[in-house]
Amino acid sequence: MSERVLFPRTAARCSGHLEVDRPHRIYWEMIGNPDGIPVVFLHGGPGSGIAEAHRRFFDPDRFNVLLFDQRGTGRSTPVAELSGNTTQDLVADIERLREHLGIETWIVFGGSWGSTLALAYGEAHPERCLGFVLRGIFLGTDPEIDWFLHGMGTFFPEAKRRFDQFLPETERGDLLGSYHARLVAADPAIHQPAAEVWAGYEAACSALLPLPALAAGEPGRALSLARLEAHYFRNRIFLEPGQLLRDLGRIAHLPAIIVQGRYDVICPIATAEMLAQAWPGSEFDIVPDAGHSAMEPGIARSLVAAMERIRTTIRT
Repeated sequence: MSERVLFPRTAARCSGHLEVDRPHRIYWEMIGNPDGIPVVFLHGGPGSGIAEAHRRFFDPDRFNVLLFDQRGTGRSTPVAELSGNTTQDLVADIERLREHLGIETWIVFGGSWGSTLALAYGEAHPERCLGFVLRGIFLGTDPEIDWFLHGMGTFFPEAKRRFDQFLPETERGDLLGSYHARLVAADPAIHQPAAEVWAGYEAACSALLPLPALAAGEPGRALSLARLEAHYFRNRIFLEPGQLLRDLGRIAHLPAIIVQGRYDVICPIATAEMLAQAWPGSEFDIVPDAGHSAMEPGIARSLVAAMERIRTTIRT
């Protein structure tokens, strides 16, 4: 179990809400040593939010870690809000938080969608980055989005069947458009069942071996995850085609450790391989017995080890 390889549970040292563009307020918290190496943690989704377990990837004696709920997610408000919610807005929020907390530079740690946002942030603000720890790489390309909607059924056909059959047969020709229409509907009787099916589909495909359903018992989190993912997918992640690899030269001089489950079905390993090949000097840590979830034991162990390795290589 990942429980055995993570650091002990730790309380937030301080927390608060930062007013950004109306109507958004961003929830943030700090853990660890205020004199330690700064780290910013970027959660996945988009829309999944932070959890207490995310604090436990970091040695509280060595690191000073910011965790926050991205716009529309978790304890940020309003929940599942789509207005003013783009990749560029999230990048700007990271900078606002850094300035608000008086941090000069930091390690950027992100998994899945968090890896996408980490790259977008780093390429926009390379001078603020000490290095990167990235997991389950997602570059936001059309083939990756198509894989999520259609390809994952190659390995999880029963989950894909539930995902497809939630929709009337006449609407299954455009899964993304049909789900998006339901997820943005004002009526909870329309958007909530669609959100729970979408979140369940993702959870079912997340691990090599079954883990507790990530969205179980959390209808608000299911809605933010599904609605925001559909919103970002419909808008091609608010990035230009190939942008993250095109602009990689802005951060390629910085240390990076890429952690990837060999059997990651949500973000297949070929994308991580592409990033590693494009990033000279990066470390590519393939976990042989894991899928996508950060909570799988091999992934958790590799992330903890990656933070220890990067601590010894960065220039503060």
